[in-house]
Amino acid sequence: MSARGICANGGNQGREFLQLFLKDYFLVFYLFMQSELQEKIKRFILDEGVADRKLTEDAFAEAQKTIKKFSDVLIEKKIIPEEKVMKISAYVLGVPFIDLIDEEIAKDVLMVIPEPIAKEHSIIAFKKRGSELFVAMLDPEDLQTIEFIKKKTGLKISASLTTRESIKNSLKQYQKSLEAEFEDLINKGSLKGGLKIIEEGEEEQSGDLEKKAYDMPVVKIVDTLLSHAISEGASDIHIEPEEKDVLVRYRVDGVLKKAMILPKAVHQGIIARIKVLANLKLDEHRLPQDGRFKIEGEDYKMAFRVSVLPIFDGEKIVMRLLNENMHGLSLEKIGFWGKAYDNLKEEIAKPNGIILVTGPTGSGKTTTLYSILEILNTPDVNINTIEDPIEYRMPHVNQTQVHVKVGLTFAAGLRSLLRQDPDIIMLGEIRDEETAEMAIHAALTGHLVLSTLHTNSAAATIPRLIDMKIEPFLIATTINVIIAQRLVRRLCPECRKPYHLDKDALNNLSKKIDLEKILNIVNKEKIANVKKWENHVFYKPEGCDRCQKEGYKGRVGVYEVLKSNEAIRVMVNKGSNADLIQKQAVGDGMLTMLEDGFVKFVQGITSIEEVLRVTQE
Repeated sequence: MSARGICANGGNQGREFLQLFLKDYFLVFYLFMQSELQEKIKRFILDEGVADRKLTEDAFAEAQKTIKKFSDVLIEKKIIPEEKVMKISAYVLGVPFIDLIDEEIAKDVLMVIPEPIAKEHSIIAFKKRGSELFVAMLDPEDLQTIEFIKKKTGLKISASLTTRESIKNSLKQYQKSLEAEFEDLINKGSLKGGLKIIEEGEEEQSGDLEKKAYDMPVVKIVDTLLSHAISEGASDIHIEPEEKDVLVRYRVDGVLKKAMILPKAVHQGIIARIKVLANLKLDEHRLPQDGRFKIEGEDYKMAFRVSVLPIFDGEKIVMRLLNENMHGLSLEKIGFWGKAYDNLKEEIAKPNGIILVTGPTGSGKTTTLYSILEILNTPDVNINTIEDPIEYRMPHVNQTQVHVKVGLTFAAGLRSLLRQDPDIIMLGEIRDEETAEMAIHAALTGHLVLSTLHTNSAAATIPRLIDMKIEPFLIATTINVIIAQRLVRRLCPECRKPYHLDKDALNNLSKKIDLEKILNIVNKEKIANVKKWENHVFYKPEGCDRCQKEGYKGRVGVYEVLKSNEAIRVMVNKGSNADLIQKQAVGDGMLTMLEDGFVKFVQGITSIEEVLRVTQE
């Protein structure tokens, strides 16, 4: 019997059969077309000599074995850049290729395809002309998606091929600015009219606060503030009540920026909503509170560490954003290279001793510790941590949260950990004499200990430990390596501007740094081929839409890695000061943070202004 006959005779059962029949038909047809396309791409690459023949053949064999797209394997293996692969695919398919990375799409055109569909099917509407809608896709042969959009919009669909980066950047355009998001609510007064303003000295009842926490305008405001912070790559959100307004600021790449000003009427509701999310007391307004909550998206899992502090105009909230999917960190990615990298790798391979990471708050110490743990985290070792707070979750690592109120301090936790048969111990911070003594004891008894300390340089760490009443001979015996670090902003790769340093600028820099030494290092390490600094191309920030006119995007570390050796140990035992220890370490080949930063300036990673800003504070 035909599919039509079954549908006519079987009613609902027949319709279900027909749907399954058509679904299977589309799937078989789609797989057949994909196989044909991948075969044609392979032939084109081999005929045109675009890539190495053996690598191409191996990639094709892997694609067939793993049921992956051949084009995806080419990109994953970095045999051919993604844009070139997509251009070849577009040529073979006979469809246009479009680059949307710097394309500003009209909002009414973008919204023709709802954001969930655009995300799920990697499809972007970028132009509309009459009854024709132009879309960019990763797979123009996805006929089901094209047909679905055609039926929903009633428009003729013209598909182009694009890159993942283009899709990713275009999807960000769905995120309105905060002002645009709240414009109707604020300008039309719906927030002011819908929420009760609490006068000074007046308090709201717990039940009213709980009700307010679930009001739709408040929920929408908080959800939007959080989602925008994630999309902006913020590390902190500050919600600060003032006399007449509420100021919202984000810390992005280490710099606080104003994000939004909201009417004071929404303040109580926002505070209540965040307290509900973080499981804090709604009716407590006089004492500080700390909490935590998580939210998950398709491509992120974010933890928010919440701190509530009473101030004159109300309660201020600061939320630290912690990406729990931050795996795959490596020492190279966070900025280690050359001799410093080799020294650190050598020291973390030792079975016992202490590795210390130093620097001010917000200098990336915890990220460095987790990068080291990522290397050490193998099935044959038992790793235990004591943290305050636990910032990132790591599989197969036993992580303990400090809880001072019940007596679980760093020292008490470490004392208990030593009975847990650990191989490696990570202490979030050495804060006092007792914790320092326990860390030294753990290192002496065969454990590898990782921790942090607040000092301005690597050499200054040793006098700091002596101030904590640790005997110099114990420091000399147990310390393997000390890392001091700061974070500098990365130049935006899309808009960084080339320039040359003139003689005056070089003369000023030569007063702060040994330029001849750096010249020898960059040539020896093959970082750059520099004969004269005057001829080298440096880069400075310019500003574009991608970096929001800042000229910077992301951050990287600048480091000094002080490795313990016989000369350093002798100086520690003698009680030498930080300056003498620093001089010895530099003589042994250590680069200072300023010098490491200058090398990254030579590479075009950051600007000299950034390097001087963080190292000359």
